[in-house]
Amino acid sequence: MSDLVARTGRHQQRYQDGFRLVAGCIPFKYDEYCGVISKEVKVLMINSPSGPGLLFPKGGWENDETKEEAALREAVEEAGVRGELKEFLGYYEFKSKTHVDEFSPEGRCKAAMFALLVEEVLSSWPEQDTRHQRQWVSMTEAAEQLQSRHAWMKEALEVFSKWHAGKDDDDDDNDAELP
Repeated sequence: MSDLVARTGRHQQRYQDGFRLVAGCIPFKYDEYCGVISKEVKVLMINSPSGPGLLFPKGGWENDETKEEAALREAVEEAGVRGELKEFLGYYEFKSKTHVDEFSPEGRCKAAMFALLVEEVLSSWPEQDTRHQRQWVSMTEAAEQLQSRHAWMKEALEVFSKWHAGKDDDDDDNDAELP
């Protein structure tokens, strides 16, 4: 069991113009062969307790944290990973079937998504009982997982892919500040 505890409840949840604000990330790492780090990237996906398939960690952005802090917290709570945010990938709108409330009666959500370079994979994490499946996959495999159910996450993955391809051209940009 994890010593870390997931935040629960909605008393701190941020809303804006009828949207529930959420934050998340695309956790990634580079493959290593015989001690040599390759340029091939793998992304981490987790199962969803609300349906089939794999997705990226994301969750409520709360009033007492920045979107960056929320994305880092969700990565630990849902996927059991820690790392460094490398790039803001944008905002993505979607409808949630499970999170409808008085402030977002239509279940509209707006997600702030980031690229997260994974530095540590935890052996236990707060939501491991409901998100017990973690899988490192290629970007192609990730796109296939997101095809039918999470089109907005597939869009974020496409932005991630373009950012990552451009990053190889200028590796000195790795430590750039977030916008």
